[in-house]
Amino acid sequence: MNKMILTEAKLFLREPGGPIFAILLPLALLLGLGSIPGFQQADPALGGQRVIDTQLPGMMVVLSVVTMALTALPGTLVAYRESGVLRRMSTTPVRPVRLLVAQVVNNVAVAVVATALLIGLGNLVLGVAVPRSLLAFAGVFLLGSASMFGLGLLIAAVAPSAKAAPGIGSLLMFPLLFMAGMWVPRELLPDLAQRVGDFLPMAPFAQAIRDTWAGHAPQPLHLAVMAATVLVTGVLSARLFRWE
Repeated sequence: MNKMILTEAKLFLREPGGPIFAILLPLALLLGLGSIPGFQQADPALGGQRVIDTQLPGMMVVLSVVTMALTALPGTLVAYRESGVLRRMSTTPVRPVRLLVAQVVNNVAVAVVATALLIGLGNLVLGVAVPRSLLAFAGVFLLGSASMFGLGLLIAAVAPSAKAAPGIGSLLMFPLLFMAGMWVPRELLPDLAQRVGDFLPMAPFAQAIRDTWAGHAPQPLHLAVMAATVLVTGVLSARLFRWE
């Protein structure tokens, strides 16, 4: 398994455009938006906190994960299926499922690197506090990432082609990001949008990241939604995924 992960990592780095984009885009947005004076001022709508402390870090963490989970991973897996890689592997002692695991591990690793840079540079450059509860933050990060990569595997299972897979992921990603408060803080969204977002996986992920960043316990509903997403997407992906 370790050899498979290492091999896929080498292939991964031969075309580093996707990983670099997933790392640099959230960093650029954090540093760019964080330099806006209005985002550095206390906002009564956010309980007197700064937007840069309560909104930007959490959303940038989520963005780094979903970029890899909903666009990079599905495109790669469907390309492997189209080229016959998965079919050929099914005739060898190395089962294709190991390739899926290796791909997920490498994509998660990129998201972890992006998150570490967001925390470090956010603190050093913008004065954003590091997560107060690193253990709770890590747990939420892993659960939320699992839910997002579960969606990515489901996209890979149903996408008709490698070109279509990233497009399907993007069509799913942008509405979910809106519900999660990517462009407008969730507290400023209409009540209906907030309620609907609570039952979609990305908004609970983003809110749980923000909660643990601030040292608060994540809401049980948000944890349940993420866990349910992992379960449902896992079952559906296993049933629908085509190896050839």
